[in-house]
Amino acid sequence: MRMKNITILVLSLFISGIFLNSCKTIQNANSSQKGAGIGVAAGAALGALIGGKDNRAAGALIGAAVGGGAGAVIGRQMDKQAEEIETVMPGAEVVRSEEGIQLILDENADVRFEFNSSDLTSAAQTNLDKLVDVFNKYPDTDILVIGHTDSDGSETYNQTLSEKRAASVLSFLTSNGIANSRLRSVGMGESEPRASNDTKEGKAQNRRVEFTITANEDMINAAKEEAGEK
Repeated sequence: MRMKNITILVLSLFISGIFLNSCKTIQNANSSQKGAGIGVAAGAALGALIGGKDNRAAGALIGAAVGGGAGAVIGRQMDKQAEEIETVMPGAEVVRSEEGIQLILDENADVRFEFNSSDLTSAAQTNLDKLVDVFNKYPDTDILVIGHTDSDGSETYNQTLSEKRAASVLSFLTSNGIANSRLRSVGMGESEPRASNDTKEGKAQNRRVEFTITANEDMINAAKEEAGEK
Protein backbone atom coordinates (compact mmCIF):
# COMPACT_ATOMS: atom_id res chain seq x y z
CA MET A 1 0.00 0.00 0.00
CA ARG A 2 2.86 2.35 0.85
CA MET A 3 4.53 1.68 -2.52
CA LYS A 4 1.22 2.40 -4.30
CA ASN A 5 0.91 5.74 -2.51
CA ILE A 6 4.49 6.66 -3.44
CA THR A 7 3.79 5.80 -7.08
CA ILE A 8 0.70 8.01 -7.11
CA LEU A 9 2.65 10.85 -5.52
CA VAL A 10 5.48 10.59 -8.07
CA LEU A 11 2.98 10.53 -10.94
CA SER A 12 1.17 13.57 -9.54
CA LEU A 13 4.44 15.50 -9.23
CA PHE A 14 5.37 14.52 -12.78
CA ILE A 15 2.10 15.82 -14.22
CA SER A 16 2.35 18.96 -12.09
CA GLY A 17 5.84 19.57 -13.46
CA ILE A 18 4.59 19.23 -17.02
CA PHE A 19 1.74 21.60 -16.26
CA LEU A 20 3.97 24.29 -14.70
CA ASN A 21 6.62 24.09 -17.43
CA SER A 22 3.97 24.16 -20.15
CA CYS A 23 2.23 27.16 -18.59
CA LYS A 24 5.59 28.99 -18.50
CA THR A 25 6.12 28.15 -22.16
CA ILE A 26 2.63 29.36 -23.04
CA GLN A 27 3.16 32.68 -21.26
CA ASN A 28 6.45 33.34 -23.04
CA ALA A 29 5.52 32.18 -26.54
CA ASN A 30 3.53 33.93 -29.22
CA SER A 31 0.48 32.14 -30.56
CA SER A 32 2.22 30.45 -33.49
CA GLN A 33 4.97 29.16 -31.21
CA LYS A 34 2.73 27.72 -28.50
CA GLY A 35 2.21 24.43 -30.28
CA ALA A 36 5.94 23.91 -30.64
CA GLY A 37 6.61 24.84 -27.02
CA ILE A 38 4.12 22.63 -25.25
CA GLY A 39 5.18 19.34 -26.84
CA VAL A 40 3.17 16.21 -27.55
CA ALA A 41 3.55 14.62 -24.11
CA ALA A 42 2.67 17.81 -22.27
CA GLY A 43 -0.31 18.45 -24.53
CA ALA A 44 -1.71 14.99 -23.93
CA ALA A 45 -1.15 15.20 -20.18
CA LEU A 46 -2.73 18.62 -19.90
CA GLY A 47 -5.66 17.61 -22.06
CA ALA A 48 -6.36 14.72 -19.74
CA LEU A 49 -5.79 16.88 -16.67
CA ILE A 50 -8.15 19.74 -17.44
CA GLY A 51 -10.52 18.12 -19.92
CA GLY A 52 -13.90 16.66 -19.17
CA LYS A 53 -17.02 18.31 -17.87
CA ASP A 54 -15.26 20.95 -15.77
CA ASN A 55 -13.53 22.64 -18.71
CA ARG A 56 -14.62 21.09 -21.98
CA ALA A 57 -13.32 23.77 -24.36
CA ALA A 58 -9.86 24.10 -22.81
CA GLY A 59 -9.47 20.35 -22.53
CA ALA A 60 -10.40 19.86 -26.19
CA LEU A 61 -7.89 22.48 -27.35
CA ILE A 62 -4.96 21.37 -25.26
CA GLY A 63 -5.64 17.68 -25.76
CA ALA A 64 -5.53 18.19 -29.54
CA ALA A 65 -2.06 19.78 -29.50
CA VAL A 66 0.50 18.06 -31.73
CA GLY A 67 3.59 19.98 -30.67
CA GLY A 68 6.97 20.29 -32.35
CA GLY A 69 7.55 21.98 -35.68
CA ALA A 70 4.20 20.74 -36.97
CA GLY A 71 2.51 22.49 -34.06
CA ALA A 72 4.15 25.76 -35.04
CA VAL A 73 2.92 25.36 -38.63
CA ILE A 74 -0.61 24.67 -37.41
CA GLY A 75 -0.37 27.66 -35.07
CA ARG A 76 0.37 30.01 -37.96
CA GLN A 77 -2.65 28.74 -39.88
CA MET A 78 -4.84 29.18 -36.83
CA ASP A 79 -3.55 32.73 -36.41
CA LYS A 80 -4.87 33.57 -39.88
CA GLN A 81 -8.24 31.97 -39.27
CA ALA A 82 -8.62 33.71 -35.90
CA GLU A 83 -7.92 37.09 -37.53
CA GLU A 84 -10.58 36.46 -40.16
CA ILE A 85 -13.14 35.46 -37.54
CA GLU A 86 -12.43 38.64 -35.57
CA THR A 87 -12.89 40.67 -38.75
CA VAL A 88 -16.28 39.22 -39.70
CA MET A 89 -17.61 38.96 -36.12
CA PRO A 90 -16.28 41.91 -34.10
CA GLY A 91 -18.65 41.16 -31.21
CA ALA A 92 -17.27 37.66 -30.70
CA GLU A 93 -14.53 36.70 -28.26
CA VAL A 94 -11.74 34.91 -30.11
CA VAL A 95 -9.06 33.22 -28.00
CA ARG A 96 -5.97 31.64 -29.54
CA SER A 97 -4.90 28.65 -27.51
CA GLU A 98 -2.11 26.23 -28.42
CA GLU A 99 -2.85 24.96 -31.93
CA GLY A 100 -6.51 25.87 -31.94
CA ILE A 101 -9.11 28.57 -31.49
CA GLN A 102 -11.76 29.06 -28.85
CA LEU A 103 -14.64 31.16 -30.15
CA ILE A 104 -17.22 32.45 -27.66
CA LEU A 105 -20.53 33.75 -28.96
CA ASP A 106 -22.95 35.36 -26.54
CA GLU A 107 -25.39 38.26 -26.76
CA ASN A 108 -22.52 40.64 -27.58
CA ALA A 109 -22.11 38.76 -30.86
CA ASP A 110 -25.90 38.74 -31.30
CA VAL A 111 -26.02 34.95 -31.40
CA ARG A 112 -29.23 34.25 -29.50
CA PHE A 113 -32.08 31.80 -29.36
CA GLU A 114 -35.79 32.31 -29.10
CA PHE A 115 -36.89 32.49 -25.46
CA ASN A 116 -37.02 29.07 -23.80
CA SER A 117 -36.22 27.50 -27.17
CA SER A 118 -33.39 26.06 -29.23
CA ASP A 119 -34.48 27.98 -32.35
CA LEU A 120 -31.91 30.50 -33.59
CA THR A 121 -33.11 34.07 -34.08
CA SER A 122 -32.85 35.52 -37.57
CA ALA A 123 -30.03 37.81 -36.41
CA ALA A 124 -28.14 34.81 -35.05
CA GLN A 125 -28.47 33.02 -38.37
CA THR A 126 -27.14 36.07 -40.21
CA ASN A 127 -24.09 36.20 -37.97
CA LEU A 128 -23.45 32.46 -38.18
CA ASP A 129 -23.51 32.80 -41.97
CA LYS A 130 -20.39 34.93 -41.63
CA LEU A 131 -18.68 32.12 -39.77
CA VAL A 132 -19.66 29.61 -42.44
CA ASP A 133 -17.65 31.58 -45.00
CA VAL A 134 -14.54 31.44 -42.81
CA PHE A 135 -14.98 27.78 -41.88
CA ASN A 136 -15.27 26.86 -45.56
CA LYS A 137 -11.92 28.56 -46.25
CA TYR A 138 -10.26 26.23 -43.73
CA PRO A 139 -11.73 22.78 -44.45
CA ASP A 140 -8.96 20.87 -42.66
CA THR A 141 -10.26 21.71 -39.20
CA ASP A 142 -12.61 20.01 -36.76
CA ILE A 143 -15.22 22.06 -34.89
CA LEU A 144 -16.74 21.26 -31.51
CA VAL A 145 -19.91 23.23 -30.69
CA ILE A 146 -20.57 23.63 -26.95
CA GLY A 147 -23.86 24.95 -25.58
CA HIS A 148 -24.17 26.73 -22.21
CA THR A 149 -27.04 28.21 -20.18
CA ASP A 150 -27.47 30.41 -17.13
CA SER A 151 -28.79 28.98 -13.86
CA ASP A 152 -32.48 29.82 -14.34
CA GLY A 153 -34.49 26.62 -14.21
CA SER A 154 -33.46 23.17 -13.05
CA GLU A 155 -30.07 21.64 -13.83
CA THR A 156 -31.72 18.85 -15.77
CA TYR A 157 -33.74 21.24 -17.90
CA ASN A 158 -30.72 23.45 -18.59
CA GLN A 159 -28.59 20.47 -19.56
CA THR A 160 -31.15 19.36 -22.12
CA LEU A 161 -31.63 22.91 -23.41
CA SER A 162 -27.87 23.41 -23.87
CA GLU A 163 -27.63 20.17 -25.82
CA LYS A 164 -30.52 21.18 -28.09
CA ARG A 165 -29.03 24.63 -28.71
CA ALA A 166 -25.61 23.23 -29.57
CA ALA A 167 -27.27 20.72 -31.89
CA SER A 168 -29.26 23.55 -33.48
CA VAL A 169 -26.06 25.43 -34.30
CA LEU A 170 -24.48 22.28 -35.69
CA SER A 171 -27.55 21.68 -37.85
CA PHE A 172 -27.36 25.25 -39.16
CA LEU A 173 -23.72 24.79 -40.11
CA THR A 174 -24.31 21.52 -41.93
CA SER A 175 -27.32 22.92 -43.77
CA ASN A 176 -25.05 25.70 -45.02
CA GLY A 177 -22.32 23.50 -46.43
CA ILE A 178 -20.05 22.55 -43.52
CA ALA A 179 -19.29 18.82 -43.69
CA ASN A 180 -20.92 16.91 -40.86
CA SER A 181 -17.72 14.89 -40.43
CA ARG A 182 -16.01 18.05 -39.14
CA LEU A 183 -18.60 18.75 -36.46
CA ARG A 184 -19.54 17.55 -32.99
CA SER A 185 -21.84 19.14 -30.43
CA VAL A 186 -22.18 18.88 -26.67
CA GLY A 187 -24.21 20.66 -24.01
CA MET A 188 -22.78 21.73 -20.66
CA GLY A 189 -25.95 23.15 -19.14
CA GLU A 190 -25.22 25.61 -16.34
CA SER A 191 -22.06 23.79 -15.17
CA GLU A 192 -19.46 26.17 -16.68
CA PRO A 193 -20.51 29.77 -15.89
CA ARG A 194 -18.23 32.58 -17.06
CA ALA A 195 -19.75 35.11 -14.69
CA SER A 196 -22.01 35.27 -11.65
CA ASN A 197 -25.58 34.15 -12.19
CA ASP A 198 -26.64 36.66 -9.51
CA THR A 199 -26.85 39.51 -12.02
CA LYS A 200 -28.64 40.03 -15.31
CA GLU A 201 -25.35 40.88 -17.00
CA GLY A 202 -23.70 37.74 -15.67
CA LYS A 203 -26.52 35.54 -16.89
CA ALA A 204 -26.24 37.10 -20.35
CA GLN A 205 -22.57 36.07 -20.47
CA ASN A 206 -23.39 32.55 -19.36
CA ARG A 207 -26.00 32.05 -22.08
CA ARG A 208 -23.60 31.32 -24.88
CA VAL A 209 -22.31 28.98 -27.57
CA GLU A 210 -18.62 28.18 -27.82
CA PHE A 211 -16.61 26.65 -30.64
CA THR A 212 -13.29 24.90 -30.37
CA ILE A 213 -11.48 24.73 -33.70
CA THR A 214 -8.64 22.24 -34.04
CA ALA A 215 -6.57 20.66 -36.80
CA ASN A 216 -7.87 17.47 -38.38
CA GLU A 217 -5.66 14.63 -39.59
CA ASP A 218 -5.16 16.18 -43.04
CA MET A 219 -3.87 19.44 -41.58
CA ILE A 220 -1.66 17.60 -39.08
CA ASN A 221 -0.10 15.42 -41.77
CA ALA A 222 0.50 18.39 -44.06
CA ALA A 223 2.04 20.34 -41.18
CA LYS A 224 4.36 17.45 -40.32
CA GLU A 225 5.45 17.20 -43.93
CA GLU A 226 6.14 20.94 -44.10
CA ALA A 227 8.11 20.76 -40.85
CA GLY A 228 10.09 17.76 -42.06
CA GLU A 229 8.59 15.45 -39.45
CA LYS A 230 7.27 11.95 -39.95
